[in-house]
Amino acid sequence: MEIIEKKVGPVNVVCPCGRLDAFASSEMEKSLSPLTDTAQASLVVNLEKLEYISSSGLRVLLTGLKKAKKQQGDVRLACLQPYVKEVFDMAGFTQLFKMFDKEEDAVNSFK
Repeated sequence: MEIIEKKVGPVNVVCPCGRLDAFASSEMEKSLSPLTDTAQASLVVNLEKLEYISSSGLRVLLTGLKKAKKQQGDVRLACLQPYVKEVFDMAGFTQLFKMFDKEEDAVNSFK
């Protein structure tokens, strides 16, 4: 799995590409952890190129969300593919995360 990180103004954007499964979840956690540990963390996870997410991947995102909220920040999701969104729906995660169709909208939601 490849993870692309960028900064759009004060917002960090992480774009995982490929499969976010048990094997790749530790790599994703290493990428998210320093971004969610800061005060008022503003993080967008763009899931446009995510082909698959397992329960391990969901756990990593939920952990990131909890850490960010503890620091008065937030994690927002963008560009979920239909099959990935279906996993979020089944797990009840669509109620936990703010989701956007476009990365730009997710980034702008922090303003």
